[in-house]
Amino acid sequence: MHDILIQGGTVVDGTGAPARQADVAVQGGRIVAVGTGLGPAHRVVDATGLLVTPGFVDIHTHYDGQATWDANLTPSCWHGVTTAVFGNCGVGFAPVKPGARDYLINLMEGVEDIPGTVLAEGISWSWESFPEYLDALERRHYTMDIGAQLPHAALRFYAMGERGAEHQARPTEAELAQMGTLAEEALRAGALGITTSRTIKHRARDGRYTPSLTAAEPELFAIAGALRRAGKGVLEVNSDFGDGDFEILRMAAEAAGRPMSLLLLQVDNAPDLWRRTLDQIHAARRAGLDVTGQVGAKSIGVLFGLETSRNPFENHPAWEPLLPLAPRQRYERLRDDAALRQRLVDERPTDALTRWFDAAFARTFAMAPVLDYEPAPDQSLAARAARTGTSSWALALETLLAHEGKGLLLHPFENYTGGDLGVVQQMLADPATVMGLGDAGAHVGLICDGAGPTFLLKHWARDRTRGPHLPLEALVKKQTHDTAAVYGLTDRGTLAPGQRADINIIDFAALDLLPPEVAYDLPTGGRRLLQRARGYRHTFVAGTEVLRDDELTGATPGRLIRG
Repeated sequence: MHDILIQGGTVVDGTGAPARQADVAVQGGRIVAVGTGLGPAHRVVDATGLLVTPGFVDIHTHYDGQATWDANLTPSCWHGVTTAVFGNCGVGFAPVKPGARDYLINLMEGVEDIPGTVLAEGISWSWESFPEYLDALERRHYTMDIGAQLPHAALRFYAMGERGAEHQARPTEAELAQMGTLAEEALRAGALGITTSRTIKHRARDGRYTPSLTAAEPELFAIAGALRRAGKGVLEVNSDFGDGDFEILRMAAEAAGRPMSLLLLQVDNAPDLWRRTLDQIHAARRAGLDVTGQVGAKSIGVLFGLETSRNPFENHPAWEPLLPLAPRQRYERLRDDAALRQRLVDERPTDALTRWFDAAFARTFAMAPVLDYEPAPDQSLAARAARTGTSSWALALETLLAHEGKGLLLHPFENYTGGDLGVVQQMLADPATVMGLGDAGAHVGLICDGAGPTFLLKHWARDRTRGPHLPLEALVKKQTHDTAAVYGLTDRGTLAPGQRADINIIDFAALDLLPPEVAYDLPTGGRRLLQRARGYRHTFVAGTEVLRDDELTGATPGRLIRG
């Protein structure tokens, strides 16, 4: 007798094969059969009218710190994620010497917008080496499986000390050797890969660029050598892809003999660079290299609200008295004081941030009343203001005060040069890309990350109105089989006999995203943006139900994955 029989659902199995009606039998935490007439079970789950998919594998999260205090790993657990990989973008918390913790916090706070006070209070710091960090993670249980990668910045700082925080610094031969030894040690202990950052967008809280920004060939090749000697692991890179950068990275991948995963997105100052980079990825693949582009499901955009990290009025002299107020008090003061609202709109300062908003309103949109992540240019605050004879500033304040001060403005700044998601559509449809860039666990004050899997299905397979849909089967494959394959996780990502019983049962017709909201649930009462979903009837991790009707069951079957 089976432990669980999921009966009558529409199976989208993660291989890209056409959806079909079938049952799924689970025993001992694994799938034992997919088909019909599979026999009795201790528990029968009626999936009639529902989608049955593999659990989602999110390979680009930043739970490096959160995983040391949060068993649930919200928000990913609400979006069908059953495996999460972190340590991305070259930042993380191991290896670390006792006196170097503050720098790693400073870097993570600046790069990924996670409050330093939260990290200082929440992280246990019961490790020094990366293998000890893995051991600490392994002692905990989670709603999902987790995997960790070795971050280049932490490795560099450990080997070079304070010099390692300066991107112009060059390691000595002894320091290069130590980096290689420690990297190999981490991989053999179970690190899923090594990650680095070569983008000027990444700065520490103190303003310094990420230390790996200009790492020269000897340093990259020391890392590549560790990958080759270990015979396992992935090289993950976040780069601006300036002149010659892809060629350097390609040489590093060739030296490593291991897969390489590159973040791929569109930027306004070079809107066609993503296409050139993707062409280079294809050329590398034709040459026999295992290279993929990590792409997101939507634009990368910041949210402005009365409780987020930034808002259009924050540099206005009249805003300063509002800063000490609790969020509800701030809203009530603005609601009740018409003169204050008029002053905020009419007496604008001339500082750089205010001038930036004046221009940015042409691509800034109200998030209400219906969530729209592909808004048309004529719906921007500037366009609406021009039509109605009012000001963008008045519309901005009106939006922020909506829903009792919970209103939000969306400003998409990447993947949106053309005013729609046409570029994202091309990225998603390309065979050399996988889902990534979800950034769950990061950017907690300005960007609401972690809901990518839900958006991927609902927008691209069902709801899009400004362009074609994409096949559901291909989208599920992007978020399951393909993401698992990047890290060689061959025991998950498809619904097939022998695979882990990581399974989502989804009411596709009802699948939806709830509005982003601000929560104060981090250590020290730290603030973060969160977004929940509706439509996940059941999520199983290794055959244990962790989510039922969009609510956690309290089960924590998830464990650390070692590479």
